[in-house]
Amino acid sequence: MSEAEENGKDVTDEGEENGITMVDVLNEEEERELDAAAVLGGSDDTSCTYDLGYVKRQALYACVTCCPADSGRLAGVCLACSYHCHGDHELIELYTKRHFRCDCGNSKFPNNACKLLKEKLPENPENEYNQNFRGAYCTCHRPYPDPEDTLDDEMIQCCICEDWYHGRHSGTQVPPGDDYAEMICNQCLNKHKFLASYTGLAVTAVKSEETKDAVDIEASSENSQKENITDNGQVKVEENGKKDVLEKDLKKEDSKDGPKIEKDLKKEDSKDGPKIDVSGCKLLSIPKQNIPEGAVFLPEHWRKQLCTCDDCKIKYKNEGIMYLLDEEDTVAFYEESGKTRDRSHTAPVQRELEALSSLDRVTRTEMVHEYNTLSFSLREYLRKFAENKKVVRDEDIKEFFSQLAANKKQRPGPCVQQFCK
Repeated sequence: MSEAEENGKDVTDEGEENGITMVDVLNEEEERELDAAAVLGGSDDTSCTYDLGYVKRQALYACVTCCPADSGRLAGVCLACSYHCHGDHELIELYTKRHFRCDCGNSKFPNNACKLLKEKLPENPENEYNQNFRGAYCTCHRPYPDPEDTLDDEMIQCCICEDWYHGRHSGTQVPPGDDYAEMICNQCLNKHKFLASYTGLAVTAVKSEETKDAVDIEASSENSQKENITDNGQVKVEENGKKDVLEKDLKKEDSKDGPKIEKDLKKEDSKDGPKIDVSGCKLLSIPKQNIPEGAVFLPEHWRKQLCTCDDCKIKYKNEGIMYLLDEEDTVAFYEESGKTRDRSHTAPVQRELEALSSLDRVTRTEMVHEYNTLSFSLREYLRKFAENKKVVRDEDIKEFFSQLAANKKQRPGPCVQQFCK
């Protein structure tokens, strides 16, 4: 028996490995479970979330069958209702939305009552809806996935309006995904103009003309670069003969040829300037910024830098963005919470690996063959649901396994013995 066969891999007649090990199967299953838990945030698929009120963040779906795009009725339903009340309908996956109460069965669904909760108010006045509930996204107002779009482009969600944007339509160069945590679209920056003061926190990258490599510019790592402060409170960075103007924290002393910036903002400014009180509004000590032409990409924990003085809190409240001061509002917090709640379900994977190692080689090989057959058949069966945008129900899964059992041919025992000799 070959080494590949001993490790539980499927081998073709030409000797090439085809398939995966059972260890890979279990590890991939664990990863899929964690990904699903992150998206669903530990949502209950049996109980409607309506009684929980306006949930801070939850997975939502829009039913095109009940609320067509041209009906003028925008509505969202929770995970459980997507299964039990709209299982055979065409649904749009909205990922997550904040401060939302399930609409299923209310006045927006005149012909489809909620099967999980009968008593519901006609409307949820605090719910907010955008074009996503009609199946449209970005400034191009196209569906996702777009059958007419042949370009491979990522979709990025604005942390304020929660619409999704193509990277190429963000109005700026998108930094690497690991470098930023949240994005604010240009429309929201123009709507909430005082947020422009924080654009200096944005993730910025410079490309060298020679290497074309992206270089992160941070306030604390400028030893290899030459800096000069301009008149409008920005910093010119000169690298490999190329000059770029970048937003920067100015709480440092410049070179001898430039103006001097006080490190300690608790001290008085020059005699001609006002005294800055850092215990008050942070905006007084931040250089004034113009609203950029495109979106702004912000690093992790950037919200901790937001001013929380009384005047700024009034601005957040009046403009309906108080949630920016709540760290539990972020999608990252939601996803991590979902993974944490689901870890108890992933513990059995280790026991399954131990059980697998105790099996003999013949049984392990047969299990891999059976798994590959099952995986291929299931993918082909589910393809029609994906093409028709249909939800897979329990009845569909039962039908699949019934067909699989009916079509399965019994393998002769001696073939297995000969294969392993």
